[in-house]
Parts: sequence; C-alpha cells; structure tokens
Amino acid sequence: MNPLKYRSIFLSDLHLGNRWCRAGNLSGFLSSVECDNLYLVGDIIDGWNIGPRHTWPASHTSVLRSILSLAGKTAVTYIPGNHDEFMNRFDGQSVCGVRIRSEAVHTAADGKKYLVVHGHQFDVVMLYSRWLAWAGNRAYSLAQQLNTGINCIRSLAGREYWSLSSFLKNRVKRAVKYISRYESRIARSVRDVGAEGIICGHIHNP
Repeated sequence: MNPLKYRSIFLSDLHLGNRWCRAGNLSGFLSSVECDNLYLVGDIIDGWNIGPRHTWPASHTSVLRSILSLAGKTAVTYIPGNHDEFMNRFDGQSVCGVRIRSEAVHTAADGKKYLVVHGHQFDVVMLYSRWLAWAGNRAYSLAQQLNTGINCIRSLAGREYWSLSSFLKNRVKRAVKYISRYESRIARSVRDVGAEGIICGHIHNP
C-alpha cells in the first residue's frame, strides 16, 4: 500500500517509555505516511516514568527508529514538553537530523503562521506547583492500570474501548485550564509572535 502523503504532521504526548504507550499503533502510523514536516510537540519520551524499576520496551525503540528514518527525508522538529524537559539541554541543536527547539513557528499552505509549543508553559500547576503535577502523574498511572481490568470486562460485554485515565485527566485539565485562564495565556503568546493561532499538546485533548 502506498503511504499517505501530508504536508505536515504534528504528534504530541506519545510518552515513550511508559508501559501504557501504544507503540504498535504509532509504528503502524509512521510506516503508513510521508510528510514534508514532522513536529514532535512534547512529551515524546516520558522521562517522569523512566527509572531503575522501569524497562524500555523494544517496541518503543522501533518508534524512535521510525522517526529517525523519516529525518533523512523530512524536516523533523522536536519541541520538548514537561515529561521530556531533559531535551532542553539540546535547544538550538540538531541531533541525528532532528532539530531541537523550545518552540517553532509553522507556516501553513495558505501562508498563515502558527506557534507550535507543547503547552505546559501555560499551565499554572506546572509553573508554580510541580509537586502537584507529579502527584497527578502518579494518579494518572494508577488510572491507566485500572483501565486494563475495566476494558477486559467491557470487551466481554461487547463494549468498545473506553479510557478511564483519559476521562479523569480531561476533567482535571478542564478545571485547571479554567482556573488558570489557560487560553488567555495562549492568546497572549500567539499575539507576541504575530501568529494566527497555536498548535500544542499537553492537555491530551484536541
């Protein structure tokens, strides 16, 4: 099958290294597309969940290899988020053909410009209460574990997949976004760079 061709693709919040990352789906997607520009919009690698008691699955390495193989013919830009902030040390550099940038401005086919950032820089929990963000991450991981049991039961009942962790996170993120005036912070940043809009991740919600 011929790959689908796109001008630009934006991926965020893959969380490679986290056991719940759907690496197989990612590899399948990356092998089925071609693009001129690939933006990795933060939290590509889940540094918060990598440690002595964690293993790095081979399937996650395959995703990274797919990305690096694209870098030979595609402009790949990696914009670190909060879970992969260790990549900020390479800001302004190119690593294996992948450009590392704290932010980027994307020019669409119609000439309009869009600011591309992960989005955590607008989250007051991340800015002022990092311990709360870490605690939320642990709770999210627990919810992901509960997903397995819940969806086994749903599958037996002929029901489609449903994500408890995403449901809970969306509710919390919506509340935080309202309290912190998340969208107002974004709008100011867009105006500062003279862009038409913003492309970001972080809240795990389109």
